[in-house]
Amino acid sequence: MTTVDRDTIVAALDEVWDALFAFGDELTDEEWDLPTACPGWSVRDNMSHCLATEAMLLGRPTPEIELPDDLPHVRNDIGRINERWVASYRGRSGAEVMADYREIVGERRAALAAMDQAAFDADSWTPAGPDTYGRFMRIRVMDQWMHEQDMREAVGRPGHLAGVAVDASLDELTAALGFVVGKRAAAPAGSAVRFELTEPIVRRIDVEVTDRARVVEALDRDPDVTLTVPGDRFCRLTGGRVPMDEIAAGVRIDGDAALGRRILSSLAFMI
Repeated sequence: MTTVDRDTIVAALDEVWDALFAFGDELTDEEWDLPTACPGWSVRDNMSHCLATEAMLLGRPTPEIELPDDLPHVRNDIGRINERWVASYRGRSGAEVMADYREIVGERRAALAAMDQAAFDADSWTPAGPDTYGRFMRIRVMDQWMHEQDMREAVGRPGHLAGVAVDASLDELTAALGFVVGKRAAAPAGSAVRFELTEPIVRRIDVEVTDRARVVEALDRDPDVTLTVPGDRFCRLTGGRVPMDEIAAGVRIDGDAALGRRILSSLAFMI
């Protein structure tokens, strides 16, 4: 079970919400309709999805909207629920989307203010499986920040690459790297892997493989392979937003090149 600091995650949620509000208020009518790296979704659709999950956490019902059966980007029941919410906002203006988002977040902030650390440590359903409510909220930070980056890239307006929300998002992405290295990339027992994330998001992440692969504070020996990747591109890779060949020139593999390539090709675990 994952224990996260309640105050840190609430601050991260506040930061990502404020960033999304400021960003949404700057969008032109044309920018709201631009396509993004999320298949089938425009900028408006991404923002609608962010507010929809917060609305569901308040217990609001899913809109009763009929969807085609053959939408290629809808892969499961959760995807269909998400798509119903998104579809419900497609005929509405950006200003209306932001007004609803602000109303919903106002209620969510009040609900979070009433929760203490014990509430964040309580058992909960999360998109990553059973864990704590705090882990669920860290996933909410990451999900909204990732969609913020989808929208920023779509309109060519980069930003929000530092702050507590970015740190929390990277913490959540880091938590999956044992699975990526050990299961998806099949790194052999006894191997050690290092990720060196460089500007604009800097972090060193070490993974060792024993009976299973796990993220560790630091390796006790030199890694078998070191992957040096710009931090923002690393996040886009893990989110399945960009193919590896688009950023290959900015990535360096030192050590076991075959293992490094397997890991890089396995990073897209979210989509």
